[in-house]
Amino acid sequence: MTEENKILFTGKKIGILASYNGSGFETIQKAIDEKKLNAKIVVVISNNTNAGVLSKAESYNIPNFIINDKRYPGQNIDDKCARLLKDFDCDYVFLSGFMKKIESSLLNAFPNKIINTHPALLPSIYGGQGMYGRFVHEAIIKNGEKKSGVTIHYVNEVYDKGEIILTKELELENNETVDSLENKIKELEKEAIVEAFEKLLA
Repeated sequence: MTEENKILFTGKKIGILASYNGSGFETIQKAIDEKKLNAKIVVVISNNTNAGVLSKAESYNIPNFIINDKRYPGQNIDDKCARLLKDFDCDYVFLSGFMKKIESSLLNAFPNKIINTHPALLPSIYGGQGMYGRFVHEAIIKNGEKKSGVTIHYVNEVYDKGEIILTKELELENNETVDSLENKIKELEKEAIVEAFEKLLA
């Protein structure tokens, strides 16, 4: 990005924390490319050396970094993430399947600026430690729930307890399976992420 483009850019800057493929990162980047969001993903950080999100960030020429205990033994990983996100002047931080609990140093650096997506309606028993991805859908099917959905929320020190930004829900079919529910939630999640950022950036 040239100095002139840096000056001309007036949108919000988003940092991404991701552990795997970063589907949420792709959703946000697509919305930016389609001019739905006046924003720019300025940095991607992963705690997983083999995360697919790193090559995806590379393909967009987005600076990307690996920060984990193996690379930085004995150092505070959240401190390092916070400093890097600050260096890139991030307005918001989005957790795109980031499988590490966010600690106080990072929360304090970005109060009410760290955003997560959860594949169920919160608050409910389908949030909290261990409730992520397919585990959520399995529990919902097992309990015979009639509806599920997606929650976009701020992150605080307790898993899935941060202030809710928005929710989107869907009705379960009588013959719903874990696979079919997972696929529906993934599609709904794309809509929810974009709507949430439209709301935040308005």
